[in-house]
Amino acid sequence: MSGDIDDSERPDSFARTGDSLNIAGSDSATIPSPTDQTILVTGGAGFVGSHLVDALTSENEVRVLDDFSSGNRGNVPENADIVEGDVRDPKAVRNAMAGVDTVFHQAAMVSVEQSVEHPLRSHAVTGNGSLVVLDCARREDARVVLASSAAVYGHPESVPISESARKSPTSPYGIDKLVADQYTRRFSDLYGLETVVLRYFNIYGPRQNPEYSAVVRVFMEQARRGDDITIEGDGTQTRDFVHISDVVQANLRAAVTDRTGEAFNVGTGESVTIRELAEAVRDASDSDSDIVHVEPRQGDIDHSRADVQRARDELGYEPTVSLSVGLRSLVGELTV
Repeated sequence: MSGDIDDSERPDSFARTGDSLNIAGSDSATIPSPTDQTILVTGGAGFVGSHLVDALTSENEVRVLDDFSSGNRGNVPENADIVEGDVRDPKAVRNAMAGVDTVFHQAAMVSVEQSVEHPLRSHAVTGNGSLVVLDCARREDARVVLASSAAVYGHPESVPISESARKSPTSPYGIDKLVADQYTRRFSDLYGLETVVLRYFNIYGPRQNPEYSAVVRVFMEQARRGDDITIEGDGTQTRDFVHISDVVQANLRAAVTDRTGEAFNVGTGESVTIRELAEAVRDASDSDSDIVHVEPRQGDIDHSRADVQRARDELGYEPTVSLSVGLRSLVGELTV
């Protein structure tokens, strides 16, 4: 229920510092964030969740709820408490949430493809699991910061995509993220629960599970091995790639903002073509790989770019890691 890899080969630029990812261009000390709280991170052994735990443990008591179906215990720092359990289990969630001030709900089915193959499980984990988390948070009066997704928008009518854009998800994953997104905002309206929804665009960074990895890590692995970098389609598709440290920044700001009951896009506000990405990966990796094109993936979205103005204005969010810097930092992680 959480994206993860064993990142024992972490490069120094992504070392644990106890407060955030240590990467050039970010300064976690200046980011408003919770202190002296008891915090629960669901899916905290996964990709995004484990980086959040890293950023929170120095100033808070942090618990991780994870069933380790995809998360990795090695991603969790020693000063966080681990509760092994499933977000679909109300008793497990209630126990993990006892006395909690803030919940970062990251647990979900992490694969679009798996959601298509197993739609009932996708809904149970991402849809029903989120409802369980929200209901338990309501009883604890704990703020909830929800990991939603750009997948809720489906094929956009235009870019950049604002939070008010049409929602027409194209997969069970996107549908279930929209269910969780809607429930989270309605719990704010109906019960006065403090909630914030963050709609992640294309995240990349260390600890991304190779089994479920998106295009950046796939290209990186191909370049590292000297294999052809394989683009599905003509490469003119565009995406907004946001580094994990900026996603952490957005979460920390969401945990302390007064602007609750709202949804915010988390991206960079910029996009690159997939062809440009492949070339940038090849350059960053100093690889001799050829770039080749294969048949396009059915149903692939042509263009995606976040409008992050609301997050800028209301959260103070500002993306800090350029794609070139982020890619260069990843090279070390994948070097054997």
